[in-house]
Amino acid sequence: MKKGARLVCALLALMPAGCGYRLRGTGNFLPPHIKTMSIPVFKNLSTRYELDVKLTQAVIEEMTARGKVSLASDREKADAVLEGEILSYSASPIAFTAGGRPDRYNIRMTARIVLTDRIHSKTLFENPAFSYIQEYEVPEGSDFESEETAAIEQVAERFARSLVTTILEGF
Repeated sequence: MKKGARLVCALLALMPAGCGYRLRGTGNFLPPHIKTMSIPVFKNLSTRYELDVKLTQAVIEEMTARGKVSLASDREKADAVLEGEILSYSASPIAFTAGGRPDRYNIRMTARIVLTDRIHSKTLFENPAFSYIQEYEVPEGSDFESEETAAIEQVAERFARSLVTTILEGF
């Protein structure tokens, strides 16, 4: 074996087996006894109609897609409860067409989130102002008012992905 190859083998043998990296979506920072979770409809303190339904549905779909826990419709039968309270929603124009019409918006959603362990009566996760901001480009020939529902659905999906990742991955 050549001297360079032996050096590489020696260095590889000295490296720890686990490098600390893992694939996103594979971790689970929930205690092992949490098998079922209830996610009641988020409270909506914003002025945006049906934002509570869209965000809650997106969080349920993301949690289901991860497959780490099963969902229970009855909070009394769940090991944990994830509650949300939408504090604010805003859509602010950040770019304009040559004619002065807004064509890109910053959409921001902020919610108070609490995940409670019902078995041990303790809070597992809490964020009093979980925020998510995303840019949304209005398709040419359209205006934001006619596109806002589609924009909210897209942002809700990404809000949910960010929230569930934060809870399950411990970020």
